[in-house]
Amino acid sequence: MSDQPIKTRIEGGILEVIIDRPKANAIDRATSQIMGDLFMDFRDNRDLRVAIITGGGEKFFCAGWDLKAASGGEDVDGDYGVGGFGGIQELENFNKPVICAVNGICCGGGLEIALCADIILAADHATFALPEIRSGTVADAASIKMPKRIPYHIAMEMLLTGRWLDVQEANRWGFVNEIVAAEQLMTRAWEVARLIESGPPLVYAAIKEVVREAEDMKFLPALRRITGRDFATVDTLYSSEDQLEGANAFAEKRDPVWKGV
Repeated sequence: MSDQPIKTRIEGGILEVIIDRPKANAIDRATSQIMGDLFMDFRDNRDLRVAIITGGGEKFFCAGWDLKAASGGEDVDGDYGVGGFGGIQELENFNKPVICAVNGICCGGGLEIALCADIILAADHATFALPEIRSGTVADAASIKMPKRIPYHIAMEMLLTGRWLDVQEANRWGFVNEIVAAEQLMTRAWEVARLIESGPPLVYAAIKEVVREAEDMKFLPALRRITGRDFATVDTLYSSEDQLEGANAFAEKRDPVWKGV
């Protein structure tokens, strides 16, 4: 097993996070806590604008909860760190874009982590499943998210039977944005990350907060909260130098220079 279960790389405003726990990149409590601290630092670092999360090796993205650790005494409802399992599921005020590059088997808690991302790219050999039913536990986050992301009956079939989906079917149901040849996956992930990095970070933050908070709201109340600057990120955006820079750049027919202030 790797001495460092989570590896990172930073280039400009992009953070790459690699889950590297051979053979299956499964996550135990200590690894989850590391991920929570890492994503909290990413959230709070103004110089970092977008993250990529992927798995080490070519076979597994992440097999989810480490059942060997569970059999050794780790509780399913234990302390998995500031962001909950995998570091991002329960991280508050997490308003930066995340790209998930699924490089292989993505199941259980690994699929739940992928569902926390804003864009999911997948290698052409990737597969997906929620096999918790077979180990006598509930896929808690997936039970909440999957019926909202894909057709209800497909989500329920995955949850109730543990059926595996290949990447083409995952793409067809819409929870994978793009299928990429395995050898090009990270190149493509970095292309998308650089595109996002070049954009307005305050707008991204507003988009993420609005989408998250408005999920269970009716349209007019949600819209009135936006126009009333009732979301913190929207209020910050509308009072920012970047808001003025965007208008000026458009009028002057030049590329804007985003400062995040």
